[in-house]
Amino acid sequence: MNNKINTVAVLGAGAVGAYVLYGLKDEFKENLWVIAEGDRAEKLKTEGLVINGIPYTLNVKSPKEAHAADLLVVCLKYAALADALPDIRDVAGPNTTIISLMNGVDSEETIAQVVPREQIIHALIRIASQHKGNHITFPLPEENMGIFYGIPWAYGREDGNQVSGGRIERLEALRDCMCRSKMVTHLSNDILTEIWKKFALNISFNIPQAILSAGVGVYSDSIHASFMSEALCNEVVLLASSYGIDIRTSDILSGSSASSIPKKSRYSTLQDLDAKRATEIDMFCGTVIRLGREKEIPVPYNTFAYHVIKGLEEKNTGKFDY
Repeated sequence: MNNKINTVAVLGAGAVGAYVLYGLKDEFKENLWVIAEGDRAEKLKTEGLVINGIPYTLNVKSPKEAHAADLLVVCLKYAALADALPDIRDVAGPNTTIISLMNGVDSEETIAQVVPREQIIHALIRIASQHKGNHITFPLPEENMGIFYGIPWAYGREDGNQVSGGRIERLEALRDCMCRSKMVTHLSNDILTEIWKKFALNISFNIPQAILSAGVGVYSDSIHASFMSEALCNEVVLLASSYGIDIRTSDILSGSSASSIPKKSRYSTLQDLDAKRATEIDMFCGTVIRLGREKEIPVPYNTFAYHVIKGLEEKNTGKFDY
């Protein structure tokens, strides 16, 4: 395979995709592509994006036009991933490396339905951003934020088998690409633990806030919100342990930066409910329910929270108003 990344395709030009475009535009210029078709493609070509107040003209390509890009960065919402699998398959050539910056713990498994698993490098992103229309803003990430990437059990063993040399070559090419970008990036030696920590953190602090329709200050001001947060997190920790992932509730809850955020701040699930959009509850509690069933681990708090959020979504759509 090509040992250097020269072309990059970004699938999903939302808040996360905008950070990738910001970080790679100066280095890749016309070789940085946004993947879209139809009306979405025309809108992106016409309007572009405004990222932190700076207009960006986008090089928009269809999935087939972007075939065999050296790097594909998937930045979709969870609900859009299944429908986007044909696009991912069209972009990916045999030398294409793929990273997913989506929330959750299973997007890599979903993408592996259409591309060889060896082409996927696990990754996650930690960034605070706001998205209104084609305007996207984010503070430049601190050193403990940004993009984290790596091979599961990097340079060690993976699923009981030695990590292939080809996958290590992909990781080294990706590291070179990241080092040439303006993004804050981290090569992780335990990327699965990082992914599960973020998953637990998201569930612990997105969901109780969304149920209560309150800003993040509720976690310091209400023992009931704190109880919900801890109960949800305990179930994720137990589930992670069944996969050999060692995370701890105390570390997750104490590691939250909620205390430094204005009390009125609202995380993504509550933002979605406020805007009467579908949430990512299937990716959060829905995944916990599914994996808990597979592992025969009871997850009653996540099950209850799932149905509360689903009920609020139904209310937002007008299914009931009485």
